[in-house]
Amino acid sequence: MGKDLHPYVVFLPSELKVRLLGAVFGSKAAVDILRFSLNQGISSKIYQKDVVKNLDFSNKTVLGNLKILTKLAVLSENMEKTVRNERVTWVKAYQLTDAGRWFALLLARESEVSDAEKATILQNLFRSYVRWVRELSEKLHVDKKVLKEAFAEEMK
Repeated sequence: MGKDLHPYVVFLPSELKVRLLGAVFGSKAAVDILRFSLNQGISSKIYQKDVVKNLDFSNKTVLGNLKILTKLAVLSENMEKTVRNERVTWVKAYQLTDAGRWFALLLARESEVSDAEKATILQNLFRSYVRWVRELSEKLHVDKKVLKEAFAEEMK
């Protein structure tokens, strides 16, 4: 093969899988929103006014995509109160959800993610995978001892 490949895993809610993938990757605006969020910091808040200002799409397109990504739980949305010149205003802020972080990380270059972030991603991925394996093993009536033994062998 000759290429350096990196594994990418995204846990998707099965009932929304097609709709979620279409919303995220079927729209350049949605992808750019994820990239913008990633550039601000994987756990940082992004503000609606900054997204609108920095992306080359109409306000309507950006706002529509923010709404869809929020509805599909890729982004979480909240309102923040700010005081400026003794004037109170409310601003809309968004943050990547756990699922949103996975989608954003699919777009990231490895060099853009610090070793500390990679370690955290690995831990979160491992925890999610173990939870999924545990739930599946219970459903299939697989003895947990067998899985523990397999884990112990692989960790030697």
